[in-house]
Amino acid sequence: MAKTATFGVMHVATSFSVTYAITGNVAVAGVVTFVEPAVNTVMHYFFDKYWDHPRVARVRGAVAAT
Repeated sequence: MAKTATFGVMHVATSFSVTYAITGNVAVAGVVTFVEPAVNTVMHYFFDKYWDHPRVARVRGAVAAT
């Protein structure tokens, strides 16, 4: 759990730093820092849901075979 928590803190710091460096705006950096993980969590749900879909599994198998 400590490794996961540390990674979470690193992710937040990186997100804030990069966004602030690009925009120069603390408010925008703060919003992006917390909105991005929320959107990423939802996207991960759909990614996991469809990863094992038979059609996707066939494509993964075909790609791995090449």
